[in-house]
Amino acid sequence: MKEFEKLKTNTVEIIQEEELKTKLQQGKKLVVKYGIDPTAPIIHIGHAVSLRKLRQFQELGHKVVIIVGDFTAKIGDPSFRDKGRPKLSEEEIQENMKNYKSLIFKILNPDKTEFRYNSEWLTNFNLNYLVDLLSHFTVAQLLEREDFAKRYKENKPIGVHEILYPIFQAYDSVMIKADVEVGGQDQKFNLLFAREMQKMFEMQPQTIVTLPLLEGLDGVRKMSKSYNNYVSITEEPKEMYGKLMSIPDEMIVKYLHLTTEMEEKEIRKYETLMSEQKINPMEVKRKLAYEVVKLYHSSEKAKEAEEEFIKVFSKKEIPTEIPSYQHKGGKIWVVKLLVDAGLVGTRSEARRVIQQGGVAIDGEVIRDIDLEFVPKRGTIIRVGKRRFRKIE
Repeated sequence: MKEFEKLKTNTVEIIQEEELKTKLQQGKKLVVKYGIDPTAPIIHIGHAVSLRKLRQFQELGHKVVIIVGDFTAKIGDPSFRDKGRPKLSEEEIQENMKNYKSLIFKILNPDKTEFRYNSEWLTNFNLNYLVDLLSHFTVAQLLEREDFAKRYKENKPIGVHEILYPIFQAYDSVMIKADVEVGGQDQKFNLLFAREMQKMFEMQPQTIVTLPLLEGLDGVRKMSKSYNNYVSITEEPKEMYGKLMSIPDEMIVKYLHLTTEMEEKEIRKYETLMSEQKINPMEVKRKLAYEVVKLYHSSEKAKEAEEEFIKVFSKKEIPTEIPSYQHKGGKIWVVKLLVDAGLVGTRSEARRVIQQGGVAIDGEVIRDIDLEFVPKRGTIIRVGKRRFRKIE
């Protein structure tokens, strides 16, 4: 069944596969649920793994319902951390949601996407109804969730409000009558909980489609703004390309699968060539970076980014366009200059980068954190491999 095979591509697990096949064969428009917490006003290529799977459902004629967890964000999903996530205020939620729709519609079809906020049905929840709902579940069931079990075993606190999170998230599926829910593999417990709650309401349970989590640029931790190891889908083409060229070689194949629209056959070809050492991983990484930039910008922008990368990093030349910094004149401490010019975030970071040999002035590496000098007009400061400023 071609539809099913397309949807199964790059998934970790489908629960239950036969259910999904049956739903697809029935020919009705499915309601495909995807939940987001408005925790940060960005969407990176790790988030896009799920969004692009939702787009596949849309291309097959189905409707995607985005559940914005504005109510549950005030509770705070632990999300497999060893402590609860900080709760968001109403103001923070609204600020984060301002640009979410425009970002999501860079991937999803607006005509086949509906946004729902779970505050619609959770804000004025009747207490009697809530108690009745909770009576159908046990603490033992909730402690099966891995992060809760870990914290309980280690005698770390678990707030009662946190235990309510998977219950409320499951109730979202009941309210929109979800046929399918898509989510990361770390959300499996919550998605299964929703199946059980739908059965309790005598509804056909949703099919679950779990997707792999994408490691960030460090190749270790999950891609996240918190770890500063992410690539935003709105990143400038040259910055996006450069960031992707920095991933560890062992992550190349996974990134090809999850962040590009390359054919499986072509990805396997590159994987084989690398394993047989018949191609330099750097070349495959360039292909990856090109494909991702093309996906979110254009072929033209991807080509420009590639040419700039080759010029700057392969030929060791200066970028064509360098942001300028207006220096007021006189002697300045190099650490202060790096911060003022926006090349680093803090003075401690500036000191560390200098000591590591990551700062160059007009091509000459400096290591003296106490250096004071008078920058001349046209002086070029470089931090790391991709950050430049020209003194004006």
